[in-house]
Amino acid sequence: MQLASPRPLFFLAFIGCVLLMAAALYLEHVVGLEPCPMCVVQRICVILFGVVCLVAAIHGPGRVGQRIYAVLALLFAAAGAATAGRQIWLQSVPADQLEACLPSLEFMMQALPMQDIVRLVFQGSADCAEVKWTLFGMSIPEWSLLGFIGMLGFCLLQLLRRN
Repeated sequence: MQLASPRPLFFLAFIGCVLLMAAALYLEHVVGLEPCPMCVVQRICVILFGVVCLVAAIHGPGRVGQRIYAVLALLFAAAGAATAGRQIWLQSVPADQLEACLPSLEFMMQALPMQDIVRLVFQGSADCAEVKWTLFGMSIPEWSLLGFIGMLGFCLLQLLRRN
């Protein structure tokens, strides 16, 4: 059985990212859930994954280009999965063992060097560990991790396919 050409597959992956971002924006603007810094990092990873897929769909790469785009997308998906995994772990830690809160990401971007921002974001806080919404018993970071696992699977499919 032959797989579809890479171009429509990359476009479908881009559409998946658009749907994920639409869901995130719905939860933020309609439901009223404010994203924590780790959620923002996950959104950035989804957007970057989607941009790589859109460029690949427009470009219509050959075998080598397809693999280059897949590796780039894999890096963004892996970073998002790592962030979501860290946030899931933070949700299992008792709240009294975490920092009370972090400054806003905007403030940190203006006031701190990049290595401090990365350290603080991944250190997490009680804000990142709080479960404010669930669907079928799964929190937003758990759903996000499932999405990133799907992205990783897509990238591996693109890397391992022969045609």
